[in-house]
Amino acid sequence: MLLSKSWTTRARRPGETDDDYTFVDLATFEERIASGGFLEWATVLGEYYGTPVPEVPDGRDLVLEIDVHGAEQVLEKASDVCVVLLVPPSRADQEARLRGRGDSEDHVRRRLELGEKEIEIGRRIACHVVVNDDVERALGELGAIIESSRAGPSV
Repeated sequence: MLLSKSWTTRARRPGETDDDYTFVDLATFEERIASGGFLEWATVLGEYYGTPVPEVPDGRDLVLEIDVHGAEQVLEKASDVCVVLLVPPSRADQEARLRGRGDSEDHVRRRLELGEKEIEIGRRIACHVVVNDDVERALGELGAIIESSRAGPSV
């Protein structure tokens, strides 16, 4: 399995490393858009995020960690996509996670409002919904979904 690495124009949060995102300036991101270098991209709360066009070796699965608007773009380009919506166990948990990573109160409020809309869209386009209440359990469920998708549709 190959995990994509998104690009972003937002500032690095405390504790984030180069493994988390490719952090770039606005001009670099816009150059990549103009050259068709993104599979999907969007502006989220005033910052750009995008997934570079991937090179996936034969026999490998590509997992994209993207928002619902990116998922909609990917669905327009590819038919063999399995969208999995990852949701927090509750709004209170999501709020605590946002505050725990050091987000400002304004950002937490805006992100929670956006999250409600994203979950609504995600439930419409997703093949599966996974509740991220326990990381190991959620990863196990995601792995089972990938295995099932490889096997193709059940008869």
